[in-house]
Amino acid sequence: KKAVAYLTPYMEAEKEEAGTVGQARAKVLMATVKGDVHDIGKNIVGVVLGCNNYEITDLGVMVPAEKILDTAVAEGASMIGLSGLITPSLDEMVQVGNEMTRRGLDLPLLIGGATTSRLHTALKIEPAYAGPTVWVKDASRAVGVAQKLISPDARKAYLEEVAADYETVRLRRAARPSRKRFEGLDAARANASVIDWASYAPPAPKEPGIRVERKISLAELVPYIDWTPFFQTWELAGRFPAILDDEIVGEQARGLYDDARAMLQQMVDEDWLEASAVTGLFPAVRDGDDVLVYEDAAAEEPFERLCFLRQQIEKAPGRPHLCLADFVSAEHGQDHIGLFAVTTGIGIEAHVARFEAEHDDYSVILCQALADRLAEALAERTHALIRQERWGYAADEQLDNTALIAERYRGIRPAPGYPACPDHSEKRKIFRLLDVEANVGMKLTESCAMWPAAAVSGYYFSHPESRYFVVGQLREDQIQDYADRKGVGLDEAERWLAPNLAYDPERS
Repeated sequence: KKAVAYLTPYMEAEKEEAGTVGQARAKVLMATVKGDVHDIGKNIVGVVLGCNNYEITDLGVMVPAEKILDTAVAEGASMIGLSGLITPSLDEMVQVGNEMTRRGLDLPLLIGGATTSRLHTALKIEPAYAGPTVWVKDASRAVGVAQKLISPDARKAYLEEVAADYETVRLRRAARPSRKRFEGLDAARANASVIDWASYAPPAPKEPGIRVERKISLAELVPYIDWTPFFQTWELAGRFPAILDDEIVGEQARGLYDDARAMLQQMVDEDWLEASAVTGLFPAVRDGDDVLVYEDAAAEEPFERLCFLRQQIEKAPGRPHLCLADFVSAEHGQDHIGLFAVTTGIGIEAHVARFEAEHDDYSVILCQALADRLAEALAERTHALIRQERWGYAADEQLDNTALIAERYRGIRPAPGYPACPDHSEKRKIFRLLDVEANVGMKLTESCAMWPAAAVSGYYFSHPESRYFVVGQLREDQIQDYADRKGVGLDEAERWLAPNLAYDPERS
């Protein structure tokens, strides 16, 4: 990218001499949709397309549909690329498609991001847009897709092939009987985890209440880094450290790792990023599938209700239908729950801007990816301190980083938006209870994405039997019950839990 920037004046002079000034191959408008702050994958796609002579306009993150479409029209874009990471972004992409139809646009709409899929694109996004819609699986496919879309010879046949494929997906989905059988909510609750609370005394925290840590040393976090997801960001498959010697990607992985370690050392030596954490340990009582949180042991009334979901897919005999609330005692004054929010993203904008000014997109993406890894490392480090010192239920724990990555510790730290608790909107309660914005400067978007993007938030459960699991698909009876417990309408609950619905709300 830097070489292209250096050569541009010379290439423009050649174009002027040949009379071809302004004839770029095609214009691609890219944006992370409203409410979402993640753009590493989008940035990679932009670099790949840019190096293949596409003219890229990147509107950044949290971009509303109106701005995306107004800019696309004003700049004469050849196609629009939408990106998103969190599940609410899927709904926003549908809204962009609806608005494009309303405006009578016919630009190809490219869909990408970790939560997107061929199935969702076929079922939800493509039917919303009268023009062509294409799901792009990963950055390596972007150039091939774009080339077909701008080719006078290939475009028509390619779009007909994609449309036919999506129609096949829809027909198969409609005709296929569900292979999964579901329990009613009452039956699932009757098969909850059976925990012998009579013979277990939940430990009282040594440091109850809220604790804030600001400007944590980045050097302290480095030993906690899990490098495997770092390579996955760059679409290099394999586990660390074996990936460094992989026959196919080993050479690229080693070069990338060397560059990452060099930049990481700069981050540490020059304090590029501010690492901050806020945690809270509160008295808690299970109330059905919810957990009531109390400000202190003397409080008679809870000051928050944390709402959780229970598995409903039919289980083999002896296997319970799990819910996170099962891991908290129902006896008042006996148990606690932990909450946390951490970030290593404050201060990153200045460095990203500096690299962008130097046309150094590689360093932009490297910096963002390292900030994400440091945020996860901070979550790991803070959880270890909770277990060993602040809550103290595992004071004698001695685990190396390999064991921590393998989750061999006691207790769990699930996060809203992930498989055991897929509703992102529950983050709002964590942010209120911990006063996250005031304490560490983190914010939530309207779609409950965290800003800065290098951030993690969630819960701490201490019970030895607590474990991670996947809630999976849910029946309407539980979604209605969940909406009632949260005090929201059924439509809103369905919107936040769309990927988990075992039914089609439009047909119910």
